[in-house]
Amino acid sequence: MTTTTPPAKRVLGNSGLAIAPLVLGGNVFGWTADRAAGFAVLDAFVAGGGTMIDTADVYSAWVPGHVGGESETLIGEWLRHSGRRDDVLIATKVGMLAGDGGDGLAPARIAAAVDASLRRLGTDRIDLYFAHRDDPAVPLAEPLDAFDRLVRAGKVRAIGASNFTGPRLDEAANVAAANGLTAFSVVQPHYNLLERTDFETTLLPVVRERGLGVMPYYGLAAGFLTGKYRRTVDLTGVRGAGAGQYLNARGLAVLGALDLVAARHAANPARIALAWLMAKPCITAPIASATSAAQVTDLVAAMHITLTADDIAALDAAGG
Repeated sequence: MTTTTPPAKRVLGNSGLAIAPLVLGGNVFGWTADRAAGFAVLDAFVAGGGTMIDTADVYSAWVPGHVGGESETLIGEWLRHSGRRDDVLIATKVGMLAGDGGDGLAPARIAAAVDASLRRLGTDRIDLYFAHRDDPAVPLAEPLDAFDRLVRAGKVRAIGASNFTGPRLDEAANVAAANGLTAFSVVQPHYNLLERTDFETTLLPVVRERGLGVMPYYGLAAGFLTGKYRRTVDLTGVRGAGAGQYLNARGLAVLGALDLVAARHAANPARIALAWLMAKPCITAPIASATSAAQVTDLVAAMHITLTADDIAALDAAGG
């Protein structure tokens, strides 16, 4: 990979962490990217200036024969093999995989799950630990107290919330403040050029008021924003199934706008879609995954693209 100047790091909300403006998604590791491919992806990402890897204990329990933890295990093997633990930040999640201590965000489950994740990752700390989704069955003070105990024990450096609504995120901040507990400092929402309404209308006001870092997932809309899926016949493979939901007039209009902006920057749609996210003042770093080192080239190149105001306006209008 061509060596370039490392991208400037961005402060990740109130977490105390600073990261490059792109996060590598680990959902594919141990699933569509085996050990060799996963190692190549991780090596290329770090070589390209990436600093944070995002995974979850539930990855990839949806695959027949898997039980969850496959992604963390592969990442842990890479950390040991590469010796790069101090060069990267690790984010993982709890809340979607049942196991010791119960399920959801029950305090006993959080306590057991973090230790299991630490073992699989082969590390003594998790830099950013997410509640993978809200758990209305548990009063917010309980998981927040459990997360706070992990922070005070040094097992976790900062905590975040994934798939929370704006009102629940705001409520969690109030509960943490009232009880003197560590608060969520990062949010991980579903947000991209084609998925905008929920984040922009309900989450963004809370993000701004609370000074939260934002790491959106599905930055490429299940691969649709790569531009590979423009006809029904293109919808093949694992990614094709997810991308198909966007193959409509609006999706094609967004691809058309991406094509025009990409031509101006001698880039491709994937790079521009990620650069659009990075250009949003509220976004710290989008998450994107890759199954080969070649795909990583597109991801890290997006960190070096500066979109103009006209570029952003054109993309906003196409996806609005």
